[in-house]
Amino acid sequence: MNNDSDHKLLSKRLLGAKKLSPEILEWITSENLWNIWVPKSHGGLELTLTEGLHKLKELAQIDGSLGWTVTLCSGANYFIGNMKRETAQRIFIDTHQKPILGGSGGLFGVAEKTGDQYKLSGTWKYATGGPYLTHVTVNAKIKENGKELLQEDGSPLFKSFVIPKAGVNLIDDWNTMGMQASRTCSFSIDDLMVEEADSFQYDQFNLPNPIFKVNFRVFADLTLWVNYIGMATHFKEEVLKIDKDLNIKSLKDTITKANQNSNAFAETIEQQIELGKGLTAYFIKHVHETAAASMRALSQAIIEIYPHLGINAARENQVINQIFRDYFTATQHRNFTR
Repeated sequence: MNNDSDHKLLSKRLLGAKKLSPEILEWITSENLWNIWVPKSHGGLELTLTEGLHKLKELAQIDGSLGWTVTLCSGANYFIGNMKRETAQRIFIDTHQKPILGGSGGLFGVAEKTGDQYKLSGTWKYATGGPYLTHVTVNAKIKENGKELLQEDGSPLFKSFVIPKAGVNLIDDWNTMGMQASRTCSFSIDDLMVEEADSFQYDQFNLPNPIFKVNFRVFADLTLWVNYIGMATHFKEEVLKIDKDLNIKSLKDTITKANQNSNAFAETIEQQIELGKGLTAYFIKHVHETAAASMRALSQAIIEIYPHLGINAARENQVINQIFRDYFTATQHRNFTR
């Protein structure tokens, strides 16, 4: 599905969907979208930052849940760059199925170190695509001999782990007004023994590809931001179908500015990586603040237009209503609300 008519068909199939159908999941897999950041050596598309952001924006413009699910799960597959090489080989190459990773960025669990193993327990919230996953990623505080270990600055010492979904108990608690087909859910783990090889540090990379040189906070901000832009663009298109004469200049201008800024940031990052330079603390902060301000501006523009769309915009079986609900559910992500 690579042209406008295919995208419209896909959007229609997702209207009112409570989950991604087997056919849509198969399409995502056949297009290798779970692996947009994964190196070709490990079966991925190996897209550049700019290419990947454009793809995610395109998917979010088709449907909010589609774009969000692919964004968060491909973002978890991005951790292939952090994994130990033998673990990346086992999950992405020595397997009969395409891996779909997802999980929680929250520090809600504990890993009790015992020799070369860890006993992992906890309850984590908000794993996008829970039922679709093959593996789950979690963050856990490290304990040894019953004592919580600390870093030099006094904060908890923690590691990230990737484990097969079979070791996880999914909790079906996703009852939000939007993003329903993302099937985001909480999950728990009870005294699961995992190996040292299953752990990784999210800011340490073991693969040399340029994409893994992108600061992770910037990567997270940009990949979420393009989802808001994509959904806002879809909203704009549907508004014009309802009333082509409605004044939506504010929304159009805000979308244009968001596209310009996000594209410019991506290009700058790629240039810095090519030059072998890192990103300054100022730049990282600037990206975050610009993306957060852009999301707020998009939200304001949408809210100003919505009351002028008539009663059909309040009906759950209308595309414009689903976009509205998906967009404002997505804006609750903690990246831009902290």
